[in-house]
Amino acid sequence: MNFIETRGNDGIKSSEVTFSEAILNPSASFGGLYVPKDLPNLGLDFVESHISKTYKELAYSLLKAFEIDISESDINEALDLYDAFDDAQNPCPVQKIKKDLFVQEQYHGPTRAFKDMALQPFGSILSSIAKAKNEKYLILAATSGDTGPAALNTFKNKEGIQVACMYPSGGTSDVQRLQMVCEDGDNLKVIGIEGNFDDAQAALKNLLASQSFKDELEKDGIKLSAANSVNFGRIIFQIVYHIHSYIELVKQDEIKLGEKIYLIVPSGNFGNALGGYYAKKMGIPIEKILIASNENNILTQWINTGIYDIRGKELILTKSPAMDILKSSNIERVLYDLFGDKRTKEFMTDLNEKEIFQLTPDELAVLQKEFSAVNSDDSYGKEIIQNFLDDGYLMDPHTATCLKAYEELKDQDLKAVMYSTAEWTKFSPTVLNALNKDDNSYADKEALEQISHKCGALIPAQISALFEAKIKHDTVIDKADIEEEIIKFIS
Repeated sequence: MNFIETRGNDGIKSSEVTFSEAILNPSASFGGLYVPKDLPNLGLDFVESHISKTYKELAYSLLKAFEIDISESDINEALDLYDAFDDAQNPCPVQKIKKDLFVQEQYHGPTRAFKDMALQPFGSILSSIAKAKNEKYLILAATSGDTGPAALNTFKNKEGIQVACMYPSGGTSDVQRLQMVCEDGDNLKVIGIEGNFDDAQAALKNLLASQSFKDELEKDGIKLSAANSVNFGRIIFQIVYHIHSYIELVKQDEIKLGEKIYLIVPSGNFGNALGGYYAKKMGIPIEKILIASNENNILTQWINTGIYDIRGKELILTKSPAMDILKSSNIERVLYDLFGDKRTKEFMTDLNEKEIFQLTPDELAVLQKEFSAVNSDDSYGKEIIQNFLDDGYLMDPHTATCLKAYEELKDQDLKAVMYSTAEWTKFSPTVLNALNKDDNSYADKEALEQISHKCGALIPAQISALFEAKIKHDTVIDKADIEEEIIKFIS
């Protein structure tokens, strides 16, 4: 299967590329993204054939359905990384928490967040391709808190790979920051920037599109790629777990094969939601994707009004920081799928130049057939965390936003799966605020210990070890100095 470009072709780049080419060089014409030329049609036969199979077997079958140009041995080596999750047979278990509501726990990997589900196998595949080609790569990562630790973990000490990871200084939880700044691989560079995630992501996209930056890398024989969900190598693995959600409800006798369900996704950069959208397009019986946002409610505004407007908007720092994003990269792939490359280029040009674009009423109606959206604030999130603590279930503040969508957006009596994208340990001060019903400021270590004592909750060893680890990366710079800092790192 080949991949094409969301904003059309510029006559310089190839009009179609293979999967390996798309993940090694993810920047498409006019600053666009790569998408599959066609999506495989899976249907109910595919679902039924995987009811008794493992998660790895499901992932393997999906990759084969995409006909990706990756060797069998490299695919299997990548998928074997799921063996190191808490349960190798079921790395993202689905639990029932209400009679019609289920939660898929996506945080059972090495960095305790959902990015492990895609970045572990993706990192392995990208590294294998680079090694086979005898090429050296610089992998850029911009993170709001979870992509960074997962990318650093998967690429650590990989031959021929260097990683430059940018995060907003002061814009992540302490645990997320420690997971990055304490990583000790010789091939890693972690850069705090005086700005927000949108600044880090803009820098990443600008560097991916910069010929002068690529020329500078070429002096050292280095090529450029990215670990963010601008790279379709991330997205393909994010499709898998949405199909897994459906299969789990069938296995648990909660739905009959062919019965539709809702997906509820806490959304920032929209990659997780995009994976659900593609699963629906490929024939999985999904009624709709319900989007939960925090106070940075740009996605809610867009889906409800058709207007994507960031003019004069200031990013609000919330207790669900992975969702503190104003420019969501993966809406571009949805726009392309619904309206084509010409219209998508118009939208993205308007957003970049005017900081606003607007759908027509007909276009909005098409979008709203696929998505509904709602937002909540930190007070709501803490209340939800407290309510579930009373029932003995620990959740993080991103997961808590999903309940708003469950309560307000379900318009049919169908089962719903919501996505728990991070373990409570990543955001323990907020969880402790909910438990104690206060607004006190707690250090992460203190909060972890109090919650563990009061709730009998296990703190994973990789989280506890962070507080004794040595800080290896202390760089914090102005966003204008990012390129210079990275050049200094690779030289």
